[in-house]
Amino acid sequence: MHAVGGVPGLHIQVTSGAGKSWLLRTVVGTKRREIGLGSYPEVGLGAARSAAAEMRDQIRRGIDPVEQRKAVRAELVVAQRRGLLFSAAVDLFEPVKAIELSEGKYRDHWRDSLDKYAVPVLGSMLVQDITLQDILLVLEPIWVSKHPTADKLRRKINEVLDFCTVKGHRTGPNPARWEGNLSHVLGSKAGSVSDDHFPALQLQDLPRFWAALSTRQGMGAAALRFQTLTAARAGAVRFMTWDEIDLDARLWTVQPGRQASKIKVKDDPGRVPLTDELVTLLKSLPRQPDNDLVFWAPRGGALSDAVMGKLMRTMHNADVKAGNKGFIDAKSKEVAVPHGTRSSFKNWSVEKTNYEWQLSEAALWHRLGGKVETSYARTDMIERRRQMMEDWGRFVRGEQAQSVGNIIKLAGKA
Repeated sequence: MHAVGGVPGLHIQVTSGAGKSWLLRTVVGTKRREIGLGSYPEVGLGAARSAAAEMRDQIRRGIDPVEQRKAVRAELVVAQRRGLLFSAAVDLFEPVKAIELSEGKYRDHWRDSLDKYAVPVLGSMLVQDITLQDILLVLEPIWVSKHPTADKLRRKINEVLDFCTVKGHRTGPNPARWEGNLSHVLGSKAGSVSDDHFPALQLQDLPRFWAALSTRQGMGAAALRFQTLTAARAGAVRFMTWDEIDLDARLWTVQPGRQASKIKVKDDPGRVPLTDELVTLLKSLPRQPDNDLVFWAPRGGALSDAVMGKLMRTMHNADVKAGNKGFIDAKSKEVAVPHGTRSSFKNWSVEKTNYEWQLSEAALWHRLGGKVETSYARTDMIERRRQMMEDWGRFVRGEQAQSVGNIIKLAGKA
């Protein structure tokens, strides 16, 4: 053992077989340590001195380099054990999925599209390493030409990766998630994604969600409040303009074909009654010169859909941190998204009120029945819907509605 100099305690150790290695002899707390720094000549004198100086600095800061190495090594071992290839994940998930599938052809062929399109691309990858770009490599080649197959395939990949997250084989957001993720880079075809597929707020969570949202500032929070109280599509809200608003008549009118409205050119305009709370909200909004958008982005243009989605995820995380369960969909257990408030509204109208289903359908801008029924439905029942939306607002705020579907609630006797 020969002292080298330059750093106190740095030595070179020469074995009987002429092997040479660097050691740092020092004291950590009350323990004498001999810390290996590598063999010579793979590690030169300059590198050995730098490593020794860094370790002595760690010791001065109360860090034991030996214990730190052990912790890093243990973490690596755990990560390696946790590693799972996508092909193996499909094998593990298939029997789990089979339980919810009825006997027959679909159960027998459930994994066919995974084996044909996903496994060749993702099969040899660790599930933890799969990113959005990897998912796109699978879906983009068939998204237009074989859209029904591609849409089902995305859902299957999403389920497999969710399964891996629950089992501890991956962390972080699911790269195969549609809303607020693939929806921004893959166009959807009509009918491929419906309101029912969006994670929705549970009714009992709405007052707590609204209380949290009311403390948030900014244009994104204002847009989310407006969208929640109107049950409108997020796109319709993000691109709404002031010339669509009649504050005196308390009415918002969207013309057919308007961007992100989902109102076809041949359909009637979409009208939304504005409650007093919505009118107050609109009057409080700042306006930009030469910009007619109601909800505008700081750098110009309309708000991104990701802004509202990110706000809901932030609120969910804050709610969980506060000791609550967060804002998740009752069925999928995924974090609720802005578009899901439409499903929440529909659930409320069915479960908590006696309003006719046509009223809530009209509020959601859904087509009312077949040709015969629609030929007689010449009105969008705007004033009756206004009362319904006022009751919806009271429910969202956690207030006791005075009337729900024309049924007056009377206080019981003491």
